[in-house]
Amino acid sequence: MACQKSTHWNRRTLLQTAGISWLTSLASGLTRAQESAKDSRRPAKNVIVLWMAGGPSQRDTFDPASAVKPEFSGGVKSIKTSASGIEIASSLPLVAEQMEHLSVIRSVVSKEGDHARGVYNIKTGFRPDPTLVHPSIGAVVCHQLPNESDIPRHVSILGTNLPGRGGYLGDSFDAFQIGDPLRPVPDIRSRVNQTRQDSRSADLFKVVESEFSRGRLRDLDESKTLHQLSIRRAMRMMTSEQLKAFSIKDAPESVLTRYGDDSFGRGCYVATQLIKSGVRCVEVTLGGWDTHVNNTAAQQNRIRLLDPAMAAMVADLKAEDLLKDTVVIWAGEFGRTPQLNAAGGRDHWPHGFSVVVGGGGIRGGQIVGETNLMPESRTENDSSHVMNPVSIADVHATVLKALSIDYTQELETPIGRPMAISEGTPIAQLID
Repeated sequence: MACQKSTHWNRRTLLQTAGISWLTSLASGLTRAQESAKDSRRPAKNVIVLWMAGGPSQRDTFDPASAVKPEFSGGVKSIKTSASGIEIASSLPLVAEQMEHLSVIRSVVSKEGDHARGVYNIKTGFRPDPTLVHPSIGAVVCHQLPNESDIPRHVSILGTNLPGRGGYLGDSFDAFQIGDPLRPVPDIRSRVNQTRQDSRSADLFKVVESEFSRGRLRDLDESKTLHQLSIRRAMRMMTSEQLKAFSIKDAPESVLTRYGDDSFGRGCYVATQLIKSGVRCVEVTLGGWDTHVNNTAAQQNRIRLLDPAMAAMVADLKAEDLLKDTVVIWAGEFGRTPQLNAAGGRDHWPHGFSVVVGGGGIRGGQIVGETNLMPESRTENDSSHVMNPVSIADVHATVLKALSIDYTQELETPIGRPMAISEGTPIAQLID
């Protein structure tokens, strides 16, 4: 009986085990599917900022008012895009073909209508503070995500005197600035052969160490300072194959032509090459948007440069499977007044303007918010014509979430002051 009972028990156990195995196999399969799905939605790790210095007009770009009176529309017409329900200015036909990958936030509001303060606000997500310098979005990304590059991880192309800064994170997170990629990056190539360069590097270390030990910092532990690391990084950069990413000499003429083959187009092309090389954040500047006089003609002059470059960049990122890893941001320090002034220009307008975002898991083909196309009853500093207003901080929180960076975490400033990375809330329409 004992034997029979044992046999009966073993059979039952076998059946149960078989059932459990089936369930375990199913569960394992589901887990793998979930992990695969999760991997397909892996967080972004790069940012490209197309910086429109001077403040572009939303009416001439991504929020046209073609159906209203000329004093509001400026004569700008709109066209359909690859994204259902989104129309943008007809002067952006190439970007229109890429709008399925991009979304327009048409209801961005801020309290900064001055150029310098507006630049600071948009680039950092915070208003200027006399007691603290906040890091730009690029600096935050470089601080929070691993460095995979021998060359600078934060780069500004064609930048002005207000590039992305490291702020309280430190100068090492400042953007490395270069000009037109048509010209080589200065002061990074050795003028001697490798043997002599190695000898010079060794001599440089000796000089620096000697001066360091004799200077005011002699009491510090050399191993805990960054001067050696900085020198080694500089030497490594000078010999890195990744430096080729700064150059356009190997780019086919047909590719450069597609980007526009002007300084901004070349900058956008190099931005894609830098991202492929492991650079975390690239900022490309297109200036000339401050159009207080003769707005329509001046804006169109800028848009002719913007359209091919931005469209080619997004298309190439998509074609090379980099768009899912790269958040693209198009923005200036503010927008411009809905109504033309007496000189046919548009003045500063932070009370409802457009920012474009896409890539990196941010949903494309979306419109967030809207502005009254003809706010004739508006008053200065009035945002009542904006539906679903979005703050600058909200835009930053959205980008940071796409990068899987905890935007609520607090970082400690050099004086021990805790500071949240962002005070915004991600835009639910754009990201889970």
